[in-house]
Amino acid sequence: MPRIVSRNPIAPDVVRLEVEAPKIARKRKAGQFVIVRAREGSERIPLTIAEGDAARGTITLVVQTIGRSTRELGALEAGGEARDVAGPLGVPTEVERYGTCAAIGGGIGTAVTLPIAAALKAVEGNRVLGVVGARTKELLILLDEMRAASHELAVATDDGSAGTHGFVTDVLKAFMEREKLDFVFAAGPVPMMRAVAETTRAAGIRTIVSLNPLMVDGTGMCGGCRVTVGGRIKFACVDGPEFDGHEVDFDELVRRQRLYVGHESDQCRMKDAP
Repeated sequence: MPRIVSRNPIAPDVVRLEVEAPKIARKRKAGQFVIVRAREGSERIPLTIAEGDAARGTITLVVQTIGRSTRELGALEAGGEARDVAGPLGVPTEVERYGTCAAIGGGIGTAVTLPIAAALKAVEGNRVLGVVGARTKELLILLDEMRAASHELAVATDDGSAGTHGFVTDVLKAFMEREKLDFVFAAGPVPMMRAVAETTRAAGIRTIVSLNPLMVDGTGMCGGCRVTVGGRIKFACVDGPEFDGHEVDFDELVRRQRLYVGHESDQCRMKDAP
């Protein structure tokens, strides 16, 4: 079973795990993810491969502990083992020479944006403007890593405790007023990604968003992760998780995300019950 090499809390209810997975570390590409189970009977949790080290044979996962199964996973200590890690899954990011790129991460979505920013920067001719946002300073994650993966990094917080007092879209608009953007990538809460796509729509800037709807098997067989993009049904686990933000049906995505809110709350209450 995959061994936990290291475990580090990096924000309230957010844990960074380095996991022994040599085959995945060798094959993974930017934009891909794994599905993890902490123990037998745990839910299958899709997590982006934030970083990978082929020489060490490890991958880095960032876990937000908001439910029973993510708590189980986040509680694993260095030297312990996860039940299983399956991957790499999903279609890799289309990384090419775009020009000036904005790579935007909101909250836990920064773990998704990090490998894309790094891959874009590695292409000669790209200039990467990184943006990291969160509600407060304490919830900002992976700042040093995003700074290294960008030519310029900006920060935004809802309460103004760090960087720009406002949203990542405020920073994006400032970039757009300052210079021509050729490509935008965004990952984070659905309202944030939707706002980014609407900000770039009129300017016709290619905008890619990373969707993480309900996933179960990661192979497209269950149909749980279906989304509508450009009027056509897609499955985020095999057709994505990245899609054209200007074509995503965000209204439908929001409705589907709300389907199991009550069930998840019940599960959390059961976990916390004496």
